[in-house]
Amino acid sequence: MSKHLVTGASGQLGAHVLAALEGTLPRSETAVLVRKEDDRARLAAEGYDVRVADYTDVAALTEAFAGIERLLLISSSEVGQRLPQHQNVIDAAKAAGVGFIAYTSILAADRSPLALAEEHRATEEALAASGIAHTLLRNGWYSENITMTAGQDIELGQHFGAAGDGRFATAARADYAAAAAKVLTGSGHEGRTYELGGDNAYSLADYAGALSDVAGKPVTYTDLPRAAFEEALTGAGLPAPLAGVLADSDDHAKAGWLDTTSRDLSELIGRPTTPIAETIRASL
Repeated sequence: MSKHLVTGASGQLGAHVLAALEGTLPRSETAVLVRKEDDRARLAAEGYDVRVADYTDVAALTEAFAGIERLLLISSSEVGQRLPQHQNVIDAAKAAGVGFIAYTSILAADRSPLALAEEHRATEEALAASGIAHTLLRNGWYSENITMTAGQDIELGQHFGAAGDGRFATAARADYAAAAAKVLTGSGHEGRTYELGGDNAYSLADYAGALSDVAGKPVTYTDLPRAAFEEALTGAGLPAPLAGVLADSDDHAKAGWLDTTSRDLSELIGRPTTPIAETIRASL
């Protein structure tokens, strides 16, 4: 019988969490929550205990959490809908008798001015109000958020941003996933708040230098005003809400909000975090 459950198991972070759990929990004892039938079929074929429910359906979530003792709540991808969806998960977990929730939040959620932090902060408050034992995994920026344009940056010879000299303490998704897996299956994490980020922070000019080294051709960093960067992102085909979030995040990174000196991440996973050059190579 599965006692551990990973929500959002078919997503980018969730898939890495399942990989990190290999060798710790047998697949048959790892419950996963998905929304779509094709994900259900695929993960069931891989040997997982698959539960189907949407973050908008409390009754289905309550049924899906039956018998679960420890739950990893991977934050919803629907920015603007996160708080009500997360509240549904918390309510269902309480109704189903779940004893522990680990939640993927954002760096310095309790005080961060990032637009993205608002729903995370409110979710942290909802967890505190629930009475369920929990751990806050305050994830910093994913390296992949920056490297997703690596191919075109190399082609153009430029990486665009709006962060000035601000530094990013990024880590690979797999690093954050390894930490989540450790907290989900380990003990002594209840009541803890982990500020998670990469060991080696860098500016976007440093990042352009790393791109140059990997590509073997020059790439420079072009710093834009926030509004111009947002316009460039929508011009490149990004949906307007996502472009707005990325421009807002870069703007606040300028003041250090995506940097951290915390070593919680490397300490939790028992190894250094993945260097940005390695994520660049993987993305290409």
